[in-house]
Amino acid sequence: MRPETLNTLFADSESLEGVGPKLRKPLEKLGLTRVKDIAYHLPDRFVRRHAVTDLDEATVGENVVVGLTVMEHRASPSSRAPHRVIAQDVKGNVCALVYFGKASYTARKLFPVGEKRWIAGKLEQYDQWLQIVHPDHVAEDSAGLMGHLVEPVYPLAEGLTQPKVAHLAQQALDRAPELPEWIEPGVLARHDWADWREALRLVHRGESAAARDRLAYDELLANSLALMLVRADNRKRRGQALRGDGRLRAKLSLPFPLTGAQTRSIREIEGDVAQEAPMLRLLQGDVGSGKTVVALEAMLIAVEAGAQAAMLAPTEILARQHYQTLRDMAAPTGVTVALLTGRDKGRARESILMGLLDGSIDIIVGTHAIFQETVSYRNLGLVVIDEQHRFGVGQRLMLTRKGRVTPHCLAMTATPIPRTLTLAQYGEMEVSRLDELPPGRQAIDTRVIAIDRLSDVVDGIARHLETGQQAYWVCPMVREGEQERDDLAAAEARYAALKARFGDNVVLVHGQLKPELKDAAMERFARGEAKLLVATTVIEVGVDVPNATLMVIEQAERFGLAQLHQLRGRVGRGSEKSVCLLLRGEALSEVGRERLALMRETQDGFRLAEEDLRLRGGGELLGTRQSGDAPFRIADLEQIQRLLPVAHDDARLLIERDGGLASPRGEAARVLLYLFERDWGVQLLRGG
Repeated sequence: MRPETLNTLFADSESLEGVGPKLRKPLEKLGLTRVKDIAYHLPDRFVRRHAVTDLDEATVGENVVVGLTVMEHRASPSSRAPHRVIAQDVKGNVCALVYFGKASYTARKLFPVGEKRWIAGKLEQYDQWLQIVHPDHVAEDSAGLMGHLVEPVYPLAEGLTQPKVAHLAQQALDRAPELPEWIEPGVLARHDWADWREALRLVHRGESAAARDRLAYDELLANSLALMLVRADNRKRRGQALRGDGRLRAKLSLPFPLTGAQTRSIREIEGDVAQEAPMLRLLQGDVGSGKTVVALEAMLIAVEAGAQAAMLAPTEILARQHYQTLRDMAAPTGVTVALLTGRDKGRARESILMGLLDGSIDIIVGTHAIFQETVSYRNLGLVVIDEQHRFGVGQRLMLTRKGRVTPHCLAMTATPIPRTLTLAQYGEMEVSRLDELPPGRQAIDTRVIAIDRLSDVVDGIARHLETGQQAYWVCPMVREGEQERDDLAAAEARYAALKARFGDNVVLVHGQLKPELKDAAMERFARGEAKLLVATTVIEVGVDVPNATLMVIEQAERFGLAQLHQLRGRVGRGSEKSVCLLLRGEALSEVGRERLALMRETQDGFRLAEEDLRLRGGGELLGTRQSGDAPFRIADLEQIQRLLPVAHDDARLLIERDGGLASPRGEAARVLLYLFERDWGVQLLRGG
């Protein structure tokens, strides 16, 4: 149960003055549904103003606060021309206060001729005029503006203004309670950090960089504590030791010998599952590194030991593909592989459920459907979670509670994760890395082509399809207008243009299609009935069509390196030479240029992940706490790199000394876990 001291912070945002149904909608767009959310809605930046006696003390381009006396109003000659308020300072320096549109009516009321007003705004020069366009604040005396010398700038949504958000933030801060200190005293003293409530206040006022570090550290500490509670809980749980005899694995007929990385990873997994303590291991593998083979070997160990195995995929497309691959590879072993998704109904579903219950199904592949309450297993010994970053830690815990005892868990990701971030995202897991590609995998010829050569690219696709091979065309959007810029490629528009050229050989797949339509299009492409697949990044992972040997990525500079690498990995999966064409826009930033150059230079996903981290920070590389949510709301990449090792050690020492979080500092740590909504970590302490 959440500590009572946090009740005011978890109150609904509508409990704040001025928040009603109309304002609630834009707040919801920003995820600000509770007082706590608004308190942690930190400023992006601050406007810092210089209070001057006269304009001689100011610099053009500077934000100033200055007293000016109104001389005259110069009305706009047309609706498009501005209204100018001509004013002067104490030395007679003239400055125009410029207002456009309907604001000109407000200007007449704000500035009576002959009276002095204090102005806050950015000083600019237009021809011979000094001017301030749409002043930020106007007051009758200087005292009214001294509180605006440092002003926060908050992220906004349509319907919100800076003053409104600042007012709500102040209310949230006023409601913030005194909380017990959860940071180790030595760490607190070494950094000279304020207490939690004071740090929050300082961050909103822009008065202390250290205060923002303090809040970032809180978040990193909460994450580290929760992950360590998972690991500690896992060690306490009784699982089943799975010791295979190798009889099934010996029957596998693989198309290529195992790499050293695969052999090493299988050995690590085999050692883990032979113990009674449930395995909790992450398998990181670059595109095409052979994760599926390692997963199959792990599942066959479970079956050899008399247990069942389950593989969870985030999408139905990927689940069906895994099912076909595993069924074909496992055919010589005689192992029964089945598929279960949310679309399976009636007798077919009942037959699968019965097979899982009586043990006649050895390996089940599916989506979340395989862990619904109505699904029971005779003896679930191993759970494999593919594309692990799509699932949160709390979801992993749920998925591993299906066995009579806790099953072993192997999580896999095809997204190489920089070493810097592995601890932040997977601190509760052991990690295996597949950093070698199987022999025979050809390098993908990667080229960068300007968008103005689009017609040449389409002609090249025509020649490519004539050879009987297939191709992908990836666009960054679904429809025009989803972004402010109107020159971005839209998948539907590109599909229409390509369909006009290639007819029924073209199919379209994007995230807004109904699942049955998406699956039908994918199946047509996989069977070779369609030759060209136009798609959004829905095909980023899991799509495996060996005959597809050409990848076109439009507006490639808009994608991150890791994502480009994943998309490129959809080709080069067969014996034929494959090509990836990166179509770049006309306006290419320096970062975009470097990103595309790196794609040409290397196919090492781990190196590209590190470079992606350097070029754009950790946002998209940090994975998700729950699908769609970034795991860290406050801590940025630099803070993660600097503060996470300290937070990790702090959490480890606390768990070692007080694993039940029963001491005064342990109780404070429970408050911290609830504050950052790692409440599943506290549930583990209760045996939940």
